[in-house]
Amino acid sequence: MNALLARVPEFFVANFPTLPALLVGGPLGLAWSFAALGFAGWLKRRGVRTGYTRKTFHFLIFGTVAALQGLGGTPAVCLFGATCSLAVFFAVWRGPGNLFYEAMAREKDEPHRTHFILVPYFTTLVGGLASSLLFGPLAIAGFLVAGLGDAIGEPVGARFGKHRYRVFSRAAVPATRSLEGSAAVGLASACALALAVAASPQLALGSFGWIKIAAIALLSALTEAVSPHGWDNATMQVVPTALAWLWLA
Repeated sequence: MNALLARVPEFFVANFPTLPALLVGGPLGLAWSFAALGFAGWLKRRGVRTGYTRKTFHFLIFGTVAALQGLGGTPAVCLFGATCSLAVFFAVWRGPGNLFYEAMAREKDEPHRTHFILVPYFTTLVGGLASSLLFGPLAIAGFLVAGLGDAIGEPVGARFGKHRYRVFSRAAVPATRSLEGSAAVGLASACALALAVAASPQLALGSFGWIKIAAIALLSALTEAVSPHGWDNATMQVVPTALAWLWLA
């Protein structure tokens, strides 16, 4: 662990964007982050449940990160992560009632709505950083699984979840998931892994490739099911990336 932490400064120095990238990509990333968050807030104002609007933002951001990993590599991902952070912090600063804040803040997390914006944000950063440090460009597998697989669980659970189970929550807010949502996570994770194989030259199906994808998807769904409330954004990046490195690289 200490060796991994010692590599963090070197990682950011090595992946610091160039000045042209900062001047062009910075404003574009910031505009897109606010646009994605604003769209989710717009849906919320029109009566769409927070379970859907929150994951709309989640899907748009992780999809962007996966695309940037494939097109511009880790420096592009780091730059976009910084601009997206500004949008999230602005939403938290403005607080309840603000369009951007309400796009992410679940009513059922009251009185810790801000906590459950910030915890998933930080776990997203931790998961992305750990995946990139340990597995380099293979982190695209985790980006896609978190972006597609994890994103679909809550909306499916909100709409179709009949068989619910409790999950651990550090803020004493009752948190549940559903078997229907977990099944959707597994199916979407398999699709995400297939996309990762198609997009990454470092990944290949090889022998029993589809069986391996199914196994990784199942383990990803189990990971999401047992992850503490707010922490699945980290585990759903690191676990699929590690398994893709082990079985598909």
